[in-house]
Amino acid sequence: MAIEEVSIRDLRNHGGEVVDRVEHGGRVVVTRSGRPVAELRPLAKAPIRAASLIERWRKLPVVDPERLRHDIDTLIDGSL
Repeated sequence: MAIEEVSIRDLRNHGGEVVDRVEHGGRVVVTRSGRPVAELRPLAKAPIRAASLIERWRKLPVVDPERLRHDIDTLIDGSL
């Protein structure tokens, strides 16, 4: 996503819309009299704990490697 510029006035008048764009991954530079003064960007997502990842892994379905290979070979042109 491209970095967007917004004036302080627009931020005041349309703050909710600006924050929505940031929440969805956008970055916004706030300007005062055409000069950049601040940047809004999404916060980093909280890291996932190892115990949570292991629990998710345990719930994954069992994969038969031979059947998976057969399905892939059926779907993808081998000459590529």
